[in-house]
Amino acid sequence: MSEQTIALVTGANKGIGYEIAAGLGALGWRVGVGARNEERCEAAVAKLRTVGVDAFGVPLDVTDDASVAAAAELMEDRAGRLDVLVNNAGITGGVPQMPTMVDPATVRAAVETNVIGVIRVTNAMLPLLRRSASPRIVNMSSSVGSLTRQTTPGAETGPIAVAYAPSKTFLNAVTVQYAKELRDTNILINAACPGFCATDLNGFRGVRTPEQGAATAIRLATLPDDGPTGAFFEDAGEVPW
Repeated sequence: MSEQTIALVTGANKGIGYEIAAGLGALGWRVGVGARNEERCEAAVAKLRTVGVDAFGVPLDVTDDASVAAAAELMEDRAGRLDVLVNNAGITGGVPQMPTMVDPATVRAAVETNVIGVIRVTNAMLPLLRRSASPRIVNMSSSVGSLTRQTTPGAETGPIAVAYAPSKTFLNAVTVQYAKELRDTNILINAACPGFCATDLNGFRGVRTPEQGAATAIRLATLPDDGPTGAFFEDAGEVPW
């Protein structure tokens, strides 16, 4: 019998993160549910277990060094390795986000969670990922982070958002840099766009369900060993940087 695949999904207590955890769990995987709030984390774990997912809670604030270090220790104790890391936790940063009006603290907060948090968690989990036969890292981005789309006349890229959108562009660039450094390893790292999903991040204005938004991340989490790395995908295929 083959070993059970181990995954960790950050920001997994609700929305797209929850559906990613549910989708990976439906494959028979053991899933760590990362969340800042321990109570909501355990509620999500309980809900996942009711549908047969082998889930466990991982208290995790991606902006806090000590929290991330503790999460890595917990993963070490509970699983001893990590096969898939999905960096899903993210924030919009709040409003206003017009460049001429924004509070620099709004930009700083978005970058701290959406970019530095991903670096912090990824580096903490890399020793565990290196023990996997087929490690995968999925960074949850957004098509609004595509500079190609942002500069294409008539392209729909949402409202002007000088904190959120550039934070996803930054995350895309970080994904490329990791792929370059890890190119001679068996670690595949890619960015995923879930589409405009109805979640509390956008006041539930999205037109896609969180389950639909999870699909690309699940596909990238289950790539074969000869799959792509350092690329950006949505349901329809590759997204231009």
